[in-house]
Amino acid sequence: MREKILSAGLACLALAMTAPAAAQSQPGPEAPVTVSAIPGVVSAGSKWKTFWEGPMIVDGMAAAKDGSLLFAQEQSNSIIKVWPDGKWWVEYPFVAGAGSVTFDSSGRIFAADRSCTDPGLGLGPKCTILSKIVQLSPERKTVADKFADGSTLGRINDLAADNHGGAYYTQGGLFHAKADGTVDTIVPAGNPAQGGVFTNGLVLSPDGKTLYVTNRTEIMAFDVAANGSLSNKRTFATIAGEPEGSFGGDGMTVDAAGRLYVTTGQGIVVFDKSGKQLGAIPVPRRAITVAIGGPSGKTLYAGTLGATTPTGENWATPQGIRNIAATIYAIDLLTPGVRK
Repeated sequence: MREKILSAGLACLALAMTAPAAAQSQPGPEAPVTVSAIPGVVSAGSKWKTFWEGPMIVDGMAAAKDGSLLFAQEQSNSIIKVWPDGKWWVEYPFVAGAGSVTFDSSGRIFAADRSCTDPGLGLGPKCTILSKIVQLSPERKTVADKFADGSTLGRINDLAADNHGGAYYTQGGLFHAKADGTVDTIVPAGNPAQGGVFTNGLVLSPDGKTLYVTNRTEIMAFDVAANGSLSNKRTFATIAGEPEGSFGGDGMTVDAAGRLYVTTGQGIVVFDKSGKQLGAIPVPRRAITVAIGGPSGKTLYAGTLGATTPTGENWATPQGIRNIAATIYAIDLLTPGVRK
């Protein structure tokens, strides 16, 4: 089975090699980090361990009740499941351009199907297959694939299930794809230099009453009504200490105490539920997605850019391919995540 998976991945890479590659910088080698204590979150001197690594991307992670971890892999068009012992499997194949995976409180699983919008494929306007939000379990079906006027959802970024059979998603702005297939624009995308938004990650609070959304170095918050509708947009927190050139926050997760974990240029920044920045957990590579799970529910997983080859070298993506290898690291926390 793994040979088939690798063959599929290589075929995808070969396809990307035939198309113009989007400009990208190669991730640097793994860096040594020292973890300082954050009360209630992580102990001083805690160590990251390599949980999974491979030559294709890791994105939009979600932790499952059984202790496993799911993540989206765009280049292999699949959702991959990794068990606590590191064994892995393609859990949901044929998710075109998979970009994110999310659970809701009823156990339904949703994913972002980006279709053929990957710039590395070089299709551009020739990509006429609609991107969509799909439900993968308990049955496969399309939740939404267009706005009321017929326009496309675009290149979907991240997802958070709304607990009503639909999902909130980011694509420059913030949108809500409902179970009936309709899509609402909550906050349209705009030029950040002119006060507009540039969203990325999003996550619900443990009680499901607040939705958090990154907007570069700002974290926005919205009230969530009983029917899943959003209101009262406000600034929850501002990420301090970002290195020059960083775009700010990316993926997010929450723990059972309501703390917010945000992947940034300085590592994983942690906020309490009032918006106070508690500190940062440095990561050996640039983290873009994060989840809390594992057998005890107290494992923090960081999906990062770059990987080490079996011969101990830093992976360098071959010229002409828009693809980045990835590593998932794991570290012990003091507070569990939210089980779904």
